[in-house]
Amino acid sequence: MKKMEQIELERITGGASPWLGVLVAAGIVFAAGIIEGLVHPRICET
Repeated sequence: MKKMEQIELERITGGASPWLGVLVAAGIVFAAGIIEGLVHPRICET
């Protein structure tokens, strides 16, 4: 097996972007809000 040099290690890319995690979390929160609104509707208080 070839030992990789530091420069080669820095060039390796992969994995999920941090923005992907943020996007997934935002989608889950949005969907939970929609479900919450359907299950527990509230009357608008003005």
